[in-house]
Amino acid sequence: MSSSWLSHLKAQKAIAVIRAASPDLGLQMAQAVAAGGMELIEVTWNSDQPAQLLHRLQAELPHCCIGAGTLLTPADLQAAINAGAEFLFTPHLSLAMIQQAVAQQIPILPGALTPTEILSAWQAGATCVKVFPIETMGGAAYIQHLQGPMRQVPLIPTGGVTLENAADLITAGAVAVGLAGALFPKQAIAQGNWEAVQQRASLLLQALRTIESQSPAAPP
Repeated sequence: MSSSWLSHLKAQKAIAVIRAASPDLGLQMAQAVAAGGMELIEVTWNSDQPAQLLHRLQAELPHCCIGAGTLLTPADLQAAINAGAEFLFTPHLSLAMIQQAVAQQIPILPGALTPTEILSAWQAGATCVKVFPIETMGGAAYIQHLQGPMRQVPLIPTGGVTLENAADLITAGAVAVGLAGALFPKQAIAQGNWEAVQQRASLLLQALRTIESQSPAAPP
């Protein structure tokens, strides 16, 4: 499952991160980014009733891949798996949680920051490594620096990713980016302006597709 999920991730290049005060709000947020073309959606486990929201998204958006994030403990991780999460994010490095997910063949993306943490996560069996918070470390430049010694590790920066810097992070070597607030401006959410959220998702994917079209063709 991890290899096919990773292929889907590399094709999309972006994950929408939903932290919602209610399942109804979370559903509206997810529907808006899905309408904009995004197919990878993470439900944070500190949302209201996250398991219920995850179930609803899978029912309402069958073409999307719905995962869970902000998983802090093995109990959180198991609850997300039991709820049907198709991928798992943690904000930190826990070797035990990586092993727990690997044993159940669910893609696991632990959070790490330093080269030591990143390599430890990868060697423990992580599908990808979430570099968090990327803004603190200087953004795209940090991803680029990691490419020399760790080019084989698929990196997903989160924490400070915006529509303006997402393409730079991919160009620097990230396989995908995770976005929360940048997709869901507070004012748009408060006003129920889902068209604005849809447009932001569409603009994000358009920017990431532009990178592919500008990449040099592979030699015959």
